[in-house]
Formats: sequence, C-alpha cells, structure tokens
Amino acid sequence: MVLWHIPVLFAVGAAASFVNVMAAGGSLLTLPTLLFLGLDSALANGTNRIAIAVESLSAVAGFRAQLARSRTTALTLALTALPGAWLGAELAVQISDQWFRRILVAVMAVAALTMLIPGRRPRATDTAAGPLRRALAYPAMFGVGVYGGFIQAGVGLLFMAVLHRLLRQGLVQANAYKVFITLLYTLSALAVFLWTGNVDWPLGLALAGGSATGAWLGSRVTLRGGERAVRAVVLVALLLMALRLALA
Repeated sequence: MVLWHIPVLFAVGAAASFVNVMAAGGSLLTLPTLLFLGLDSALANGTNRIAIAVESLSAVAGFRAQLARSRTTALTLALTALPGAWLGAELAVQISDQWFRRILVAVMAVAALTMLIPGRRPRATDTAAGPLRRALAYPAMFGVGVYGGFIQAGVGLLFMAVLHRLLRQGLVQANAYKVFITLLYTLSALAVFLWTGNVDWPLGLALAGGSATGAWLGSRVTLRGGERAVRAVVLVALLLMALRLALA
C-alpha cells in the first residue's frame, strides 16, 4: 500500500456510501478503485465489505425512527437475505478474476436497464402489498442476498425493486429497510471473506472512514428531502453506472 492510497480511498468511500444509502451503485466506485490498486477480485470484494458494513451501521443510526416502526418486518426480510449472502460470498471466493469481471459487467447492465423501465406509481387504493406480493418478496430477498454476497455493486437497486415495487413500501421507508438488511447480510458475507483471507484491513479501514461520513450524510439528506431527493439520486446512480460500463 502507498501512502496516497489512504486519502484517495477515504474520498472514494465517502462518495460511494452517499450514493449507496440514497440509491445504489456506490460499489461501482469502490470495487474498480480497489482493482486499480492491484487487488485481485476476491480480495477487492472482501475488502470492500468493511466499508459496506461501516456505512450500513452509520446509515441505520440515521434511519432509526423509520426502523423502530416496523422492526419485525425489517428483521424478517434481513434473515431471509442472510443465507443467500453467505452462499454468494462462497461463490465469490472461488470464481476466477476474469469471470468475476465479466459477470459484474453483465449483471450491472441488466440491472441498469431494468431500473430504467418506468413503474406505475402506486395509487392511494393499492399502496398495500397483497398476499401474493408478500409471498414472492421472501424468495426474491433470498436471491438479492445471493447477488449481494457475490458482488454487492448495485444490490441496492435490486433491494429497491423488491421493497418499493413488490412490497409497495414508500421510497424513504424502503431505504431504511435496505440499509438494515445490508448491514446484517454484509456481516455474513464478510465472515466468509475473512475466513478465506480475502480482506486487506488497511485499505478496507481507509474506505470505511469515508463511508461512515458519507452514509450519515446520505441518510440525513434522504429524510429531509423525502422521495423527490431519493429519485434524483437514483437517476445519478444510474448515470454513474452507465458511464462506468461504457468505459470498461
């Protein structure tokens, strides 16, 4: 590690966690940066989880009022994603660098295109999710956990698709669920990367320092700006992902 890596990673971590908390796609900044610094895919993936865990913890503190109103739902969804994250992390430490990069580009392209499709705004008469939607949400959450454990980049968009479009949660409440679920499943994935020796602590802690600041700021802006602010940041996140894919 070179000394100038520390302030660079702090700045990248702050920017990425701000994007992650308010929308998704922050790991498209941190993962490429870690790869650029010479880490292989598994080591970059594991190191990135330190920052994700710290930013999620900070963001959960910012969303504590929203989470206090629905603790049981948040915990149930998180426990559904937890085994999926463990499975995804196990796959991530076994796959080759070349295939990891290919899958990252392919999945993010699909996710970006999916989120660009406009959804029908819920009306006052259909804001509550029906029994079928609630039943489908749990296997969907397990699948999101697998993807999050495997790559993490852009997983927030998938969470928002399940929480906002399937479960009919408002965007602010969905963001509160997202950061809580991300915190718990990240700890599961991080344990796998730690066990296999795929974590660089100095680089991870540099990212985490910026992440704590960016995540707190992101949660404050979301709560004050409401759904309009979240929509604006989702758009910015999509543009960042499209730019990253175009330059890959």
